[in-house]
Amino acid sequence: MSAKSQDKAATAIMWLAGIIILGILIVFLGYMLYKGLPVLTWDFITGKPSDIYAGGGVGPQLFNSFYILGLCMLFSIPVAVGAGIYLAEYAANTRLTDMIRLSTESLATVPSIVLGLFGMIIFVNMLGMGFSIIGGALTLMLLNLPILVRVTEESIRTVPAHYREASLALGATKWQTIWRVVLPNALPGIITGITLSAGRTLGETAILIFTAGTTVSRILPDFNVMAAGETLAVHMWYVMAVGLVPDRVAIADGTGALLIITILIFNLMFTLPSKYIQRKANGGGH
Repeated sequence: MSAKSQDKAATAIMWLAGIIILGILIVFLGYMLYKGLPVLTWDFITGKPSDIYAGGGVGPQLFNSFYILGLCMLFSIPVAVGAGIYLAEYAANTRLTDMIRLSTESLATVPSIVLGLFGMIIFVNMLGMGFSIIGGALTLMLLNLPILVRVTEESIRTVPAHYREASLALGATKWQTIWRVVLPNALPGIITGITLSAGRTLGETAILIFTAGTTVSRILPDFNVMAAGETLAVHMWYVMAVGLVPDRVAIADGTGALLIITILIFNLMFTLPSKYIQRKANGGGH
């Protein structure tokens, strides 16, 4: 077989693999939306849940999903970006650096249910937080840190070295170079990592079952970080596992559709600005 034929065959295989993955995604999302969209009404999205009677909503769970996400990102991003900057710009090839990278990679391989048990032992029991929003957010931070640190480090390393050299040649300090030159050019990659972590956080269940609980406050919105924090994903699991409401299947379908739509909108909110920033950085906006 000639090189040209091999190239065409490889291209066809890659296209086929991409089409199969896209088809699976379309079928999955289409089925979930087909079952759940008829359930999505304003009363369902903003209403309070019911433990016994039919017709309950998911308003508190929707609020808790974004509240826990916001707190988790507030805790995760500064630590992860700082660690990524240190590993990419300051750290030498020493045992300490190797240990930090090894620890980060090891943390990324820990199953979420193990992190949930760890969070329950430390935050719920030892620190006396109980099943709370803050306990769930702090445990989710452990889930997101490995991804964010790795993505931040790799994004910073992809910034061309002559950018740094030009900035330093103009008299800028190392920190000024990092803050004004390196980070803006690495921002699209960092935003991608934040988007992936945020989507994973919105869909997480195992960690939150053990740390944030399976109940919600009857006050909406409740900004008390010590309140119980059942999210949409946890509510969907709880309704189908131990729920007593007669319309639990419809509630699960609606919750799943709402969760999918929420994640898609959230990803678009971050992806589109990231593409704009990347085009601007590459001179496409001129």
